[in-house]
Amino acid sequence: MPELGRRGGQALTIAIAAAGVGIFHLLALPIPFLLGPLFACLAAALLGVEMRDMGRVGTGMRTILGVAVGAAITPELLTRLPGMAFSVALVVPYVAVIGLVGYPFFRRVCGFDGPTSFYAAMPGGFQDMVIFGEEAGADLRALALIHATRVLVIVTLVPFLILHFFDQTLDAPPGKPVLDVPPVEIALMIVAALVGWRGGVRLGLFGASILGPMILATAFSLGDLLHNRPPAVAILAAQFFIGTSIGAKYMGVTWRELRVDVLAGSTFCVIIGLCALAFAEIAATMGWAPPLEALLSFAPGGQAEMAVLTIIAGADLAFVVTHHVLRIVVVIIGAPIVGHLFKWEKPDADRRS
Repeated sequence: MPELGRRGGQALTIAIAAAGVGIFHLLALPIPFLLGPLFACLAAALLGVEMRDMGRVGTGMRTILGVAVGAAITPELLTRLPGMAFSVALVVPYVAVIGLVGYPFFRRVCGFDGPTSFYAAMPGGFQDMVIFGEEAGADLRALALIHATRVLVIVTLVPFLILHFFDQTLDAPPGKPVLDVPPVEIALMIVAALVGWRGGVRLGLFGASILGPMILATAFSLGDLLHNRPPAVAILAAQFFIGTSIGAKYMGVTWRELRVDVLAGSTFCVIIGLCALAFAEIAATMGWAPPLEALLSFAPGGQAEMAVLTIIAGADLAFVVTHHVLRIVVVIIGAPIVGHLFKWEKPDADRRS
């Protein structure tokens, strides 16, 4: 595609996302910088508008959240780690239950082939599951739409639960004004974001754009060099591009894909949502986690999306992200091992009606 066309598509996508922010502000709807772009781009995608992803800029925005998480890991937090042990230990059986329920759902109820069913059921990162699914011979378009739907539904549903069942607002300041953050710390954040990201890519780190900056920012925080998370404007920019990315993933979706893939993903979200609520209830009832943190820790969204929701809910960011990082690690290590135990037949060309 010509360079001008690509840039024009990106400019159009940003304009649509910005319109979504404006509409959400006018209607006083929650989380305008995240949900506004998400639903505006989703609507445009369903109407057939040709949009473009943000490329490196969009990925780079995720580094801001990695730095925010790393800055939240303080020496004081380390003293609390033993108290997290029981809640964190629930992550492994949680992933196992989702897999045991999800695979038969996609395979027997929805009629997907084996590889697609297995990797659609895994609550891992979007890109990782698509890559693993491709190696196993899965239907990549279906897999991508199912995981995109999982993230979209979770990002939409969790704020509703927070507002209506936890008596919690979603207007916690995402960060300080940029002028209130010491310039030296801003410089360290930039170093953590860029060096951590590129270093993570070179090392083959999964989720390098988040985990690389998180690791380096954690080192700065524990070294008493970093005492603030990124300024509010940076967090809002990250929300904007994450919301845009989720909505734009539906570009080119057909009515058949809506009827089969997106509907399957939406129904599966109900199933895993109930699993998440059950495990969150266990953690909260046993006193292993505060109720809000328990919900955010077990909601099976992406790392970036759950970090954003945790920040705007004013919850314990390091506590929540610890659970999500472990979930992703368990899936990335365990899914390929378990997947190799299956002897899947080649998928039929017309596997679904």
